[in-house]
Amino acid sequence: MEIPKSTYYYKPKGGLEKQKHDADIADAIEKIAYDFPSYGYRRVTATLRRQKMVANHKKVLKIMKNMGIQCRKRKRFVSTTNSKHNLRTYPNLAKELVVSKTDQLWCADITYIRILTAFVYLAAIIDAFSRKIVGYAIGRTLGKELALEALKMAIKDRNTDDLIHHSDKGIQYCSYDYINLLNASGISISMSAKGNPYDKDYASYCTSPLRLSFC
Repeated sequence: MEIPKSTYYYKPKGGLEKQKHDADIADAIEKIAYDFPSYGYRRVTATLRRQKMVANHKKVLKIMKNMGIQCRKRKRFVSTTNSKHNLRTYPNLAKELVVSKTDQLWCADITYIRILTAFVYLAAIIDAFSRKIVGYAIGRTLGKELALEALKMAIKDRNTDDLIHHSDKGIQYCSYDYINLLNASGISISMSAKGNPYDKDYASYCTSPLRLSFC
């Protein structure tokens, strides 16, 4: 078969002892990655050393790549709702509503978009029937002005007769300026129950930066 004789006598570099050591490290890495999914290779290396297992970070990185183990990045949570205020709130008018046409129910919400070094905030109003964004505004702060700009944009080009505006009980939506503009436009005000985000799932779903669809 024209195979060199040396093939029969080949031994991997380092011998069986090294292979066992590498296998032990791989097993330990797998366990650490399971217990701590957000750990990268440097933190895994530090954990191994605390367990009295010797391995440099380059070796750990190589093993993790070979095993297909990736660090699961933690998402930073940014709260966009401040419900701790003494402003007037309103009952939920949208809970039993069957939406059958455009400009019957608008849902308002605020989310955030991660940029390179910080966050920007997006206030959006969606028409619950068409799932279209009817008003939006982007800014660096969560002040009432952000929500107001989105509302002004929506009111400018849409029909507000027999319309319900639904939101959470955040301070932006309960502010005097926001409420006054809704009242002046003849829009009924509806708010979700405190601590129950599912009441406004139209807004939560459709104001995601990945799901925006503009009129």
